[in-house]
Amino acid sequence: MAGLICSPVSGMALRRTGRHRTALLRGCSSKRTKIFADGDVVLLPPSSSNWFPYILPLRCITNVRAVTPASLGPYPSYPSKPLVRDCASMCSTKVRAGYRAFNSSSWSVVRAFANVDLGKLSGDSPHTVQNLVNGKWSGTRETYDVVDPMNGEAFIKSPYTKDAELEPFIASIKGVPKSGLHNPLKRPERYVLYGQVLQKTAAMLHDERVFDFFTTCIMRTFPKSYGQAAAEVRVVRTFCENFSGDGIRFLTRGFSVPGDHHGQMSNGFRWPFGPVAVISPFNFPLEIPVMQFLAAAMVGNKPVVKTEATQALPVEQFLRLLHYCGMPTKDVDLINTRGPVVSELLCKAPVRLLQFTGGSVTAQHLIRLLNGRVKVEDAGFNWKILGPDAKAEELDYIAWQCDQDAYALSGQKCSAQSLLAVHTSWKELGLLEKLKRLASRRSYENLTLSPVLSHSNSEIQKHVDALLKLPGASLLFGGKAVKTATTSAIPRKYGAYEPTAVFVPLASILMNNENLELATTELFGPVQVVTEWGAGDENTLLRLMDIMKHHLTAAIVSRDPEFQNRILANTINGTTYAGIRARTTGAPQNHWFGPAGDPLGAGIGSPEAVLSTWTCHREIVFDQGPIPGSWTTPPPS
Repeated sequence: MAGLICSPVSGMALRRTGRHRTALLRGCSSKRTKIFADGDVVLLPPSSSNWFPYILPLRCITNVRAVTPASLGPYPSYPSKPLVRDCASMCSTKVRAGYRAFNSSSWSVVRAFANVDLGKLSGDSPHTVQNLVNGKWSGTRETYDVVDPMNGEAFIKSPYTKDAELEPFIASIKGVPKSGLHNPLKRPERYVLYGQVLQKTAAMLHDERVFDFFTTCIMRTFPKSYGQAAAEVRVVRTFCENFSGDGIRFLTRGFSVPGDHHGQMSNGFRWPFGPVAVISPFNFPLEIPVMQFLAAAMVGNKPVVKTEATQALPVEQFLRLLHYCGMPTKDVDLINTRGPVVSELLCKAPVRLLQFTGGSVTAQHLIRLLNGRVKVEDAGFNWKILGPDAKAEELDYIAWQCDQDAYALSGQKCSAQSLLAVHTSWKELGLLEKLKRLASRRSYENLTLSPVLSHSNSEIQKHVDALLKLPGASLLFGGKAVKTATTSAIPRKYGAYEPTAVFVPLASILMNNENLELATTELFGPVQVVTEWGAGDENTLLRLMDIMKHHLTAAIVSRDPEFQNRILANTINGTTYAGIRARTTGAPQNHWFGPAGDPLGAGIGSPEAVLSTWTCHREIVFDQGPIPGSWTTPPPS
């Protein structure tokens, strides 16, 4: 793909100079305006410390060559605030003789693939999401309104696919062979194709207009801070980079074992399942569905994707970007509907594997529905243990990480810190008071707190009140709904609740099964349980960790390797952080993220996650002969 590598600036123009072209930088001071390179490509860094290219597709650019950051000299400073929402305005220039014009209607990189103007998206100008089936975008007879979680305004119309409209999806799934769209022995060139698609997609996401577009898509459907939403896009971009080029065929490499005689050799292959499905949650409307359906497709499966009913916009737009970057349009289907209709589809279509991310109750229903053909990343009541080696100089960092793990996105992460076990030494240093001050900085006005999309205020209050009735329990901070001008506009079915911590003594949690069930119930919101432990409590603490039902993430905050090892050796959480900087939340593109101890557990992000979730092992034994000339038919055995 032709491209101009550039920084996010207000305008650019190309001037023909013989058979060469020169790129001029506009929109900055004369001191910083500079011709960086003659020829076909200009390379500009966004910052000196975090340097990477941006790519703006331009058909008049044909060749690409690299320029080192050191040779570039001064450059405009990287914008400190989010880029303007009208992405098209970023690259408009005047039309003059001798110049190729780049205007909002024909040259905007966002408009090249997107079909929604986020700057105009509102109740007065709603966007209608479409289904994608067998390569064609289509609507449905009925739609349902998706409301803006911040003000209740119906600003998106989503297809309400009914049972009678499932036939195209069923036919699309039936058309996929069990051996997949590609595998190591069939159409291996598609591994190369997907490496190229991911490479181009990652490059597009390095363009700040594209990056900002998807960040804003996320914020409109699930209000979260710009930093949290941008991190989601960044994870997807890095995932694409990780598997670009030859990354996918390296990922799916097999092995050979010598046989018993001449001409015999056994070969192990990673094999796709063929027709598969992805059901994703609301809290990461881009990262989770995109990383899962891309992982499925790149190793040879064809997925049908069902996002949370209110969260289809980011996935719809990302599929359009993938098509723009060369992904075959028939490789992924997107359906928008309600749960019962999805169950009907899964029963009627030959889906060989479903990957589900979401609540445990729904997960169990789907496991029964598909007779166990499900890979699950479900709820996690995640614990963090603060070890016995407290140091005053590390208090600020530990408190900050605890606040971030428990209350970012208002606790609506499957990896959120649900139980904080504080050693007495940390409590005596004032950790809980510092955590309270940090939590009080959060606000719905700047989206460092988010509307709680799965619980109302009354539901959250009921859970907090129940915790406070446990023996010895007390409210550390929070404990009530937030009432401001901003939160008053949030629909009543959603929650707007303070960051809350309820202290429950360790002995009280383990007093009986009822207490244990209540204290270890995950509430998908800004509520955590805090307990204290000290000398002689280590085995009791381990017993609590062992009898919990879910084992997703955990953190062991300590510098003591012996203490770390004792906890690690006796727990099973699938993604466990250990060390003084341990956390429960983290970016899953650079390591496995998923539960352990469950044969149906799904992973996301890493090579191991892709292989274990989306491929199976196939052994092919070649036995080519020759047949020995002295061979005779043996007696029966």
